[in-house]
Amino acid sequence: MSKNVVITGTSRGIGFQMVQLFAKSGYNVLALSRNEKPIENLKLENVTCFSFDLSDSKAYQNVDSFIKSNWNNVDILINNAGALLNKPFSETTISDFEYVYRTNVFGVSELTRVVLPFMNKGSHVVTISSMGGVQGSMKFPGLAAYSSSKGAVITLSELLAEEYKDQGVAFNVLALGAVQTEMLEEAFPGYQAPTTALEMAQYIFDFSLSGNKYYNGKLLQVSNSTP
Repeated sequence: MSKNVVITGTSRGIGFQMVQLFAKSGYNVLALSRNEKPIENLKLENVTCFSFDLSDSKAYQNVDSFIKSNWNNVDILINNAGALLNKPFSETTISDFEYVYRTNVFGVSELTRVVLPFMNKGSHVVTISSMGGVQGSMKFPGLAAYSSSKGAVITLSELLAEEYKDQGVAFNVLALGAVQTEMLEEAFPGYQAPTTALEMAQYIFDFSLSGNKYYNGKLLQVSNSTP
């Protein structure tokens, strides 16, 4: 029986590559992104995509309805969507923080809450964080909202691993270093990262399938550079 995977942030970068890796390996994929066109254009038969905004409370009902109607269970959830803001702290307003946290923290929390009832023993929730969210790591000026939000989901995942351990659902976090994506280019124009989106997508793909055999409630730092 083929497995079911939900991935957010699939219109570009790492998420876009992950959808293709899972689809080629025979998995059913629900690809969620505000812009569904890039995935739609791939015309992959075992992939469903619809426009999904993590900050829209009604969007979660669509996910719930889809899973109930088509799958009944979810084996892997990859919280990959992220909002990145590079702005001096003195100019970062409460609405800036709300914008970043709505996607990076509240969106992760709510989608996980919606999907969890469909997850059985052996399922795996993988949340993508950043090296900037790791305590003690090198920090970069301008990323107050982003890095603090990425720290929040690390703690959230540790807590959920404990709360759901009796159900056999594993929660792990991958804190990524610099990856050459459109989001990185927008925040740091001209910066050249040592890892491609496809290389990182392959790592996350492999980890989501087998990492829960070895880890639960853990943060893994996936970085060959600083950041």
